[in-house]
Amino acid sequence: MDDSEAQEREHFQRIVRAFKSYRHHTLKKVTDKEGYIKSLPPHHQSLLESYKNHLGQQSICIEHNAEIINLIIKDVENMFENVQHDPLKIDDAHGNSLLTSDIEKVQSTIRQIVRDWSPSGEQERDQCYGPIIQQIGILFPEDKVCAQDVNILVPGAGLGRLAYELARRGYACQGNEFSLFMLFASNFVLNKCRGLNSLRVYPWVHVGSNRLSNADQLQAATFPDMDPSDLPPSSQFTMAAGDFLEIYTEDGVWDCVATCFFIDCSNNIVAFIETIYKILKPGGYWVNLGPLLYHFADQPGELSIEPSYDEVKSIVSGIGFKITVEERGIQTAYTQNLESMLNYEYQSVFFVAHKPF
Repeated sequence: MDDSEAQEREHFQRIVRAFKSYRHHTLKKVTDKEGYIKSLPPHHQSLLESYKNHLGQQSICIEHNAEIINLIIKDVENMFENVQHDPLKIDDAHGNSLLTSDIEKVQSTIRQIVRDWSPSGEQERDQCYGPIIQQIGILFPEDKVCAQDVNILVPGAGLGRLAYELARRGYACQGNEFSLFMLFASNFVLNKCRGLNSLRVYPWVHVGSNRLSNADQLQAATFPDMDPSDLPPSSQFTMAAGDFLEIYTEDGVWDCVATCFFIDCSNNIVAFIETIYKILKPGGYWVNLGPLLYHFADQPGELSIEPSYDEVKSIVSGIGFKITVEERGIQTAYTQNLESMLNYEYQSVFFVAHKPF
């Protein structure tokens, strides 16, 4: 095994370990609170009786999330073709090598399931995916093109809902995702979930701040709101795992690239834009919606550039695109609890860029 294969295997095992550690590490936060309450003066404890009961309910919700997580990681060692990961080499779930950020990403994955596949995420999907789907319908209308002949790529596909919706409308669509957190969960939802709203998670059970009521933290979300297997027999829908810049190197393959909350996930946004231009066919379209969060901007040890949107537009034009549609200030949220006292909202940009013939 060469160094790159060893690193990939180590990374894979680290992510599996994070999922397996979810129950222990998340419940520990609850038991630590319970222990803290016991150290308080008796009259304080009596005033916190209902809160103590709430912590007990919180633990039950975490246990249920852990059951879903166990389903997600069942058989992931065999998830990728021609790659076998030995589960015996995965460290004990209570080991000290686990990163807190990895547990937080597992918790975020639970919220991502709600965003993409729960009735509770419908509003966010309408905000973020709706404009993209509508625009693609305008660019490739049913009365003028055969949808099956339109090849669409969705980089940064997450749990696959946008790509699925495009495939459901008849387009030949491929989603691409790099994060193993997202790939594990998307594999579970897309390939193993059957029946509408047959499963449930508690997405906000990890968030103790800014709650109006205890019930807000314990609210459940069911999934999937659509049966992922319920695609027309002629549908062409695939998911590809790996780094966008490394996988997609062939010129002129795609009729359309659809990106949602994606282009700011690179250290170098110019490389993303350049690759999108390269892989599009002459006459193809890039449809984009999202903010410019720049994920690597504040990460220790990471180099990053963060051009403003006006600069990004200049880069898009400089590479050769012609922007044909543009809208600013589109209100979009990302895995938000609408009942929380604190919510973030992006004023996203939406544009269509055309690659000339």
